[in-house]
Amino acid sequence: MAASILIADDDAVARRLVENMVQKCGYETVVVESGDAAIAALTAPDAPAIDGVILDLVMPGLDGMGVLAKIREAGLSVPVIVQTAHGGIDNVISAMRAGAADFVVKPVGLERLQVSLRNALNTSALKGELQRIRHSREGRLTFSDIITRAEAMAPVMRAAQKAANSSIPVLIEGESGVGKEMFARAIHGSGERKAKPFVAVNCGAIPDNLVESILFGHEKGAFTGATERHTGKFVEAHGGTLFLDEVSELPLTAQVKLLRALQEGAVEAVGGRKPVKVDVRIVSATNRKLLERVKQGHFREDLFYRLHVLPLTIPSLRARREDIPHLLRHFLARFAAEENRPITGISGEAVAHLSQLDWPGNIRQLENAVYRAVVMSDGDQLGLADFPLLTALPHAATEIPTAPLMLEPIAVPSLVSGSEIPIAPLPLAGSLSMLTPTGDVRPLEDMENEIIRFAISHYRGQMSEVARRLKIGRSTLYRKLDEAGVPGHGGKSGEETH
Repeated sequence: MAASILIADDDAVARRLVENMVQKCGYETVVVESGDAAIAALTAPDAPAIDGVILDLVMPGLDGMGVLAKIREAGLSVPVIVQTAHGGIDNVISAMRAGAADFVVKPVGLERLQVSLRNALNTSALKGELQRIRHSREGRLTFSDIITRAEAMAPVMRAAQKAANSSIPVLIEGESGVGKEMFARAIHGSGERKAKPFVAVNCGAIPDNLVESILFGHEKGAFTGATERHTGKFVEAHGGTLFLDEVSELPLTAQVKLLRALQEGAVEAVGGRKPVKVDVRIVSATNRKLLERVKQGHFREDLFYRLHVLPLTIPSLRARREDIPHLLRHFLARFAAEENRPITGISGEAVAHLSQLDWPGNIRQLENAVYRAVVMSDGDQLGLADFPLLTALPHAATEIPTAPLMLEPIAVPSLVSGSEIPIAPLPLAGSLSMLTPTGDVRPLEDMENEIIRFAISHYRGQMSEVARRLKIGRSTLYRKLDEAGVPGHGGKSGEETH
């Protein structure tokens, strides 16, 4: 599924032109004719997800600046590209200060619009990844941090959001790498316990003889090697959420004590004399069918029913292939920034190929594949050749045409699909880029010099016309040319070129 762009413009002709250009760039479009309709499309509960906005500044009713203000008030992180028929520097400054990602002047060209969309979407992806990492570390991860557009995920997301508002025990099932812990953190971060600890325990990685000590704690001298008192994970999670990952791997002896702790709301440390009351919300996860473990005698039936109050099954990545391009965009933006690599994107051929793989390791495998490709790539764009370890993976039933993996030595066309996830901007004459190749805002003096040079070229050296159109005096124009070191303009006494 391609990124979705919201176009807001009261001019029907302009709307249609921009819509056609956005679709040619490979993106999906949602079109509205007013600022109020734009806000409704961005904030309505049942509205489709919007990845970016192209916003006209001058509209009746709620204008573009008003829309930017409401977006900021609502806490939305969607990138906005503003456009207007008047390209004054005051408009540029006001729009950028109000939160716009870029600014274009009507009528915008196809390539210029494509560059703006590329930069806006990939900057947004990088910000989203950084925010997701920060929220995860701080225990503030929410469902808005989960990257998904797949219909198969919709019922799971709805059930998880309802569960977050209560303390009901949740059992998350799914294959390894589908994001079970992220769901557990989102449930915790969206509920009343979000200010309290989130404690994760991988039950499958604990030696059998240490399970009780780690979960419930131990007193000093309770066993050989217990040189100091340990509180245990239940006590650490008091008031918050305890996430029991791979809970199916708990030994039967520990399952008995876990059941008692859940029933009585208290834990007794190894070597302890009295139980300690705890208030924890239990979220557990497993990559196995827990009921099958019960039937096989490896998991207690009474504990199963204690944990299996609200089951959630997260679909595998092969069941939600429409999420793969979005995940690729986020992973590429993050790893390119972390590794300081100037990767410009992933080719459309590679995206199509990666979207057809079955991904037995799911999202974790996809993430690691992009990480390896970013580190090992010698070019500025990832292609099929950068994913050599994936060629042997099983494909979906629908095969894609096989093609040589080597890049052909031909010029890259100026227009590429929006799904190719480009990052670096392309230079374009006759347009004003707001950002440097590194993503910083360009100095005002540089943009002013570029505008003057373009005006001189556009009006064929007729300096009086240039000054009049720029609304500055000729002496000011010549002074700025001198300061910019532009040769051959003839100075203040120079003659007009005809």
